[in-house]
Amino acid sequence: MKKLFMILSVVGVMSLATANVYAQDAQAEAAQTEQVAEEAPAAEEAPAAEEVVAEEAEVVPFHQAIKQKFIEGGVLWMTPVLLCLIIGMAVSIERILYLSFSKINSKKFIAKFEAALEEGGIEAAKEVARNTKGPVASIYYQGALRYNEGLDVVEKAVASYGSVQNGLMESGLSWISLFIALSPSLGFMGTVVGMIEAFDQIQAAGEVSATLVAGGIKVALLTTLAGLIAAVILQLFYNYILNKIDSSVVELEDTSITLVDILTAYSKK
Repeated sequence: MKKLFMILSVVGVMSLATANVYAQDAQAEAAQTEQVAEEAPAAEEAPAAEEVVAEEAEVVPFHQAIKQKFIEGGVLWMTPVLLCLIIGMAVSIERILYLSFSKINSKKFIAKFEAALEEGGIEAAKEVARNTKGPVASIYYQGALRYNEGLDVVEKAVASYGSVQNGLMESGLSWISLFIALSPSLGFMGTVVGMIEAFDQIQAAGEVSATLVAGGIKVALLTTLAGLIAAVILQLFYNYILNKIDSSVVELEDTSITLVDILTAYSKK
């Protein structure tokens, strides 16, 4: 439930940010229109050369250029690509936060666990593991919980619960990989549909016009570009998350061996 709430929160924030950008653009365009209307008489008296220089000096902001390309690509096909990017990034951010918050200082925790085991026995060690967050502490708690059943049972419990923790860390990665594959596919589909519409226009016109063909192809290719950009961004997040999971798995395996060694040494006393 916490995972779903976090994903929805990130999606909501990103959606509000996108809506805010569009609202600001609309206000800026309205203000610019009013300013142009007020300065129209003065502009008529200015030389033509100055108008050309002013137009060349005007620079379109990056977010307005992105918005313009989004509209040119077709809202029907660009919106699904944008949704794939937003939802995929939301899941990615949720996974990064989960892995970051579950990370602890393993050496410090093991020293604290071992000290509690020496001073207060298994119950004290279980209390330390219970009050510590993260997969390492969870595995140590499961191992200490089954100490009275024998070290063989402890080893099996640690191995089984390590697999459970690994599955928890990899939760949601299938959705990210889905959006990585889906984004360019939707972009290619939009391109194919755009090309079909361009050829329909050529057929209706009865002649091949360079302007007509170039315009149709440009609009069609924008969806492919958007899909590829979304896939590249999500792929970077995906690989980063995989790297964090791999390091966490190595840490789990190393600390699990240490736990068995600690309990074995404790049982001989």
